[in-house]
Amino acid sequence: MFDRGYWTPDEPREADISWRMSWQPAKAVPLLAGEAFCEKPPFAYWVAGASMRRFGVAAWAARLPNLVYALITAVAVLLLARRSAGTVAGVAAAAAVSTFLLAYQVAIWLATDAPLLAAVSVALLGEYIGFYASGRRERLGGYLLMHSALAVGFLCKNAAAWMVPALAFVTLVAWERRWREFLRWELYAGLLVQLLVILSWVWFVYTGSDGLDHLRVFFWNNLVGRFTRVNAPSGLQYTAGHRNSPGKYFIELPLYLWPWTLLVAAAARSAWRRRGAAALDLRAARFALACLLPTLAVLSLAATARNIYLAPALPGAALLLGWWVGVGVDTRDRWDLRALRGTAAMLLIASAVAAAAAALIGFDAWSTLGARALYVIVCASATLAAACLAVYAWFAVARGRIHGALCALLSAYAILLTAPASQAYPRVDRWQDLAAVGRALKSDLGADRLVLIAPDETTRAWVDMYTSTEVERLAAPADGAALARLRRLAARAPHSRFLLQLGGRPWSPRILALAHRLGVHPAGAGGSAEPVWVADARLRMVKTYELPYGRRYALLAPRGE
Repeated sequence: MFDRGYWTPDEPREADISWRMSWQPAKAVPLLAGEAFCEKPPFAYWVAGASMRRFGVAAWAARLPNLVYALITAVAVLLLARRSAGTVAGVAAAAAVSTFLLAYQVAIWLATDAPLLAAVSVALLGEYIGFYASGRRERLGGYLLMHSALAVGFLCKNAAAWMVPALAFVTLVAWERRWREFLRWELYAGLLVQLLVILSWVWFVYTGSDGLDHLRVFFWNNLVGRFTRVNAPSGLQYTAGHRNSPGKYFIELPLYLWPWTLLVAAAARSAWRRRGAAALDLRAARFALACLLPTLAVLSLAATARNIYLAPALPGAALLLGWWVGVGVDTRDRWDLRALRGTAAMLLIASAVAAAAAALIGFDAWSTLGARALYVIVCASATLAAACLAVYAWFAVARGRIHGALCALLSAYAILLTAPASQAYPRVDRWQDLAAVGRALKSDLGADRLVLIAPDETTRAWVDMYTSTEVERLAAPADGAALARLRRLAARAPHSRFLLQLGGRPWSPRILALAHRLGVHPAGAGGSAEPVWVADARLRMVKTYELPYGRRYALLAPRGE
């Protein structure tokens, strides 16, 4: 979270919006490079912006709230699992929801997904309390907690916050045939909290500049447009990117739940085997499956698909795993033991992969490493320790020490996520250092005006943060008329500079030579030449900016200058 800059994709954009939010006077509509960005409501940007206003524009300041969100998620899932399946289940579920590969991505990434996951986790805790309450006061308190959390979740990522809790509630009512739950007034009392919070924000958007247009993007293009194609400009046609395919989420689910994939599968199998047990014994498993499976089905029908969309359902998978550890393991069979050993084998393989990756990164950056011995010692000892813990877990399973094996597996995974990364991340950070490019560009521009040619959101964001907030944008000259407009602009404004993103990625000579020696020829290695239209527009390249394995930009100037 704290020892790296803003990485693509998305983080530079989210950072610029948060930075703008830290000083823009109107707070209802997020701004990207000064223009309305209506993909998501502003809660996450409010919080990150407040942190940046207090601590500065450094990446760690923007991500500081992520630590709070991760802790809220873990505590909410711990309380949910402990309430439904006991203390051991609570600890296991909290560990799982913090370490699923997808949850790890959410926690460390500057985006709206970390606060959304925290809000949904709290909402699910409140829903469980309310649904299984023994009295009216407890039921009212649980549902009020659910609605309060969903109000915050809505301000994080629109109506996506409602999906998991709503689907889980409907599924549970049908599963347990508790249709009267729909008639309880306690379920709806908390809606007033949601209405007050959401309509207050909607009012401020509506009364602002272009309020109706912004609301249309928030609630039509960005919400309905995620599930089906809507009538909208090409820039707001969200079905054009991240296309879904049948079964995509089910196919990729094992990766999202890694390294606990086999354990979650064993937990699901255990729930199926015990399906005839008393309802109280299966309450946690039912609630977990109601959180996970309907959401998987609905997302599979959407027009767009990104792994991050499934993140709010992770508490369900964590609860299922926690229930299995706290209850299901007591009746373990050979398939449960195989799942534990399979997880140990996967972490053993992961240790080898981590060692190879650390060696490759070290080989590439060897000449720039300041503490080579430390790099080698930390990476080697960490991967060896993780491997030893995975081997210990394998044999602990055979001796019936299930909880000891689980602790060893968690420790091995935690070591792999921390120790080698502490050495490798600073090297990888150099590949993403757009702040350095922005500062260099600002120095090279001087008093000249900057024009961005066909910039993507990432380019607009880092230029806005580090170079200039006053820039002009042009589309790429795709035809003769556009080329003529660009030529006239270059002639009319001789002191303008034009920034163009180039294709390809600059590979280091050491890695490129190694790849060729192994018979591998990386696509796009070495970059690409400037487009033909640059000369036709009477522009010339005056400087290039390159990041290792990262982005390449060209600074252009009028040819006659």
